[in-house]
Amino acid sequence: MIRVLLVHDTSLVRSVLAEWLRRDPGLAVEDTPWRGAASRLRSLRPDVCAADLDCADGHGVPPLGDLCPPGAGGRPPALVVLAHAHRPGLLRRAAEAGALGFVDKAGSPDRLVRAIRSVASSERFVDASLGFGFLKAAQMPLTRRELSVLSLAAGGASIAEIAGSLHLSHGTVRNYMASITRKTGARNRVDAIRISRGEGWV
Repeated sequence: MIRVLLVHDTSLVRSVLAEWLRRDPGLAVEDTPWRGAASRLRSLRPDVCAADLDCADGHGVPPLGDLCPPGAGGRPPALVVLAHAHRPGLLRRAAEAGALGFVDKAGSPDRLVRAIRSVASSERFVDASLGFGFLKAAQMPLTRRELSVLSLAAGGASIAEIAGSLHLSHGTVRNYMASITRKTGARNRVDAIRISRGEGWV
């Protein structure tokens, strides 16, 4: 039996998908929105965590580190993410967080079951349709920290809010924003956000 925690912020979609997964006799499935994921992870200790990368909280930045925390007691769950090819920024964040499975949200639910079974056996699973998204992710000029700053800025966070969220000084956040503006070829912060959204980085 594979213990699965499904993380999705849309209640109706989460409920339907969880019920669909429970039809498989080899899966024991629990579900939660992102805001409750970390605590459910600690209490359930699932074998696999399947998470939708579109997060309603935290300015749209999925807290993937909460799902695979470094140094956590015991073996962290294998991570499967539900993603779109046109969001290369989120694909990159998931890969850096240690995700083993990548399922195209536009595909069949059967692909999610296959991904869960694969990562439960420590095997990588990547939908071929996400290949272009990974190619674009590899070409992104921004570092992981710059992406975090930019994602929060794109969600409307102020310099002070970004600094508090990422435990940085205000000056450091401004330096990151200056670097982001330069690397994206933007005129200013607003233009950098516009360009990055067009590229699917945030």
